[in-house]
Amino acid sequence: MRLCFLVEEHYRHDGMPIEVIRQLTSWGHQVDVLRPGGSLLCMTEAVRAGTHDAWVLKTVSGGPGLTLLEAAAAAGMTTVNDARSIRGVRDKALAAAIGRSRGLPLPPTYAAARPELLAEIPASEYPLVIKPADGSSGRAVHRVSSPDRLAAMVPELASEGMLIAQPYVSNSGIDVKVYCVGGELYATERRSPLHPGLSVRERRVSLSAEVAAIAAQVGVVYGLDLYGVDVLLGPDGPVVVDVNDFPSFRQVPDAAGRVARAVLELARAGQASGAAVLPSARPPERHGEVRGPSLTPRPHPAQIPTPVQVPAAAGESI
Repeated sequence: MRLCFLVEEHYRHDGMPIEVIRQLTSWGHQVDVLRPGGSLLCMTEAVRAGTHDAWVLKTVSGGPGLTLLEAAAAAGMTTVNDARSIRGVRDKALAAAIGRSRGLPLPPTYAAARPELLAEIPASEYPLVIKPADGSSGRAVHRVSSPDRLAAMVPELASEGMLIAQPYVSNSGIDVKVYCVGGELYATERRSPLHPGLSVRERRVSLSAEVAAIAAQVGVVYGLDLYGVDVLLGPDGPVVVDVNDFPSFRQVPDAAGRVARAVLELARAGQASGAAVLPSARPPERHGEVRGPSLTPRPHPAQIPTPVQVPAAAGESI
């Protein structure tokens, strides 16, 4: 197959996706790499129908690669992930609205084009977590304890563009990161960016049935194929605090090989069906990853008419 990877300068030497590209090349596939952030692109020539079997995006949240991926999708080419789905999660304000409307457990979310507008949030909602709507990798995430503290931070936040604010969810300081690749779910735990002083060794952990069901529903709700979900275990149950397209897949065994196989399978399925495809995950095994490698055509989430119901807890803990 012939594939095109859009790789931002930030990830030029990163193991993900460089190792995936090497793996695909070693299997005999042709991989072209475009660097939308570091090259002059002739948009009318860069995207030509039929030149690639699939386009894959790995760029920073605000990078120009998504525009090029959307151009490829508009020309009828298969993209991994679906270009509209990526747009739906990279804008965190939009992602919160979509997720809450489909029944995912996301916290209430406020959005403001200017930080001083956040002063209208009731004092009862504090402490708040404030971050850029297009942020990634924990950039500029703040826990704000009071309206007075927010007022003092306005100059610092002024350069971040659109902001979102959510009530802080009380937790242990450990985030659970769930990765979906090839229809399987893998969970790791790591220190929350809001708790920098906590000593936590990043490691794989078992998935509870409740968290696995939520993570699998995230793919359906947002229309993603390869993704990561950040989950907090709050006092009222798991809460989704972030969704990432094409994450690092750290701690996933043979991550490069698994992602490479998933890209090929999605490219073939996209060619065969002409529709967006998603891996469907079966319920979790008690002590292992969720398995469910089959791929089935699905509509883009905007075409799904009914809300998703998140299953109740099954009693197993992470």
